[in-house]
Amino acid sequence: MSEDSSVENQHKGIARLGGLTGRWLASATILAVGIVIGGFALGDGIKRAQRADRAVTVKGLAERDVTADLATWTISYSATAPDLATAQASVDRDTVQIGAFFRELGFPADALQPTGVNVNQTKDNGVVSFTVRQRVSLRTTDIKRAQNAVRRQFDLVRRGVMLEEGSGMAYTFTRLNGIKPEMVAAATRDARSAAEQFAKDSGAEVGAIKNAAQGYFSIEARDGDSGGGWGQSDTPYKKVRVVTTIDFYLK
Repeated sequence: MSEDSSVENQHKGIARLGGLTGRWLASATILAVGIVIGGFALGDGIKRAQRADRAVTVKGLAERDVTADLATWTISYSATAPDLATAQASVDRDTVQIGAFFRELGFPADALQPTGVNVNQTKDNGVVSFTVRQRVSLRTTDIKRAQNAVRRQFDLVRRGVMLEEGSGMAYTFTRLNGIKPEMVAAATRDARSAAEQFAKDSGAEVGAIKNAAQGYFSIEARDGDSGGGWGQSDTPYKKVRVVTTIDFYLK
């Protein structure tokens, strides 16, 4: 081999080594840049995940005053006599008086319906007696007329009808489904307002809803009145209430 060929081969070897070194340095540089970028991305991802986990749980309240649209009055009365026929006849007379009472107040005949009857026989010192209990129910959407009937219920006593305990008017609000969406929206706004106050105090901002749970709708007497014992009546003036529990993201 000539001296020129040997020098040429040395130059080629050095060139190949330089090429390999350059490629290695380029690969190492790319890898290093990738690690740095990945580290930043990972760190940013962790921060975003931490921010995403920040949330506050608050409750929202919505209330609305409503008037009942259905009145139901269950009237219980009874008569006791030494024989069943006499007791039944007395109850029948009371039934006629009750029907006349409601007709005079302007209720249609089908507003009053019998709902149950019970016969009980007892013996006291060998003396047998029979008690007949009857129940009739008034059902009406005429709330003012129903209130007037309650105010005049003592007229039944004057007619000889002995009302038993538990004979009271009950008022019901049946249109709850019609106001549910608006009340849930109001409760949600109330919850967001509470969350915004919390966020303001903690130097954050309120984001989207994370979780939400609608509470139970309750319908109670508006002014604390309640039916119960003898002679007491329910009130048609009600308060509808709902409480929602909502988790808001904080950002």
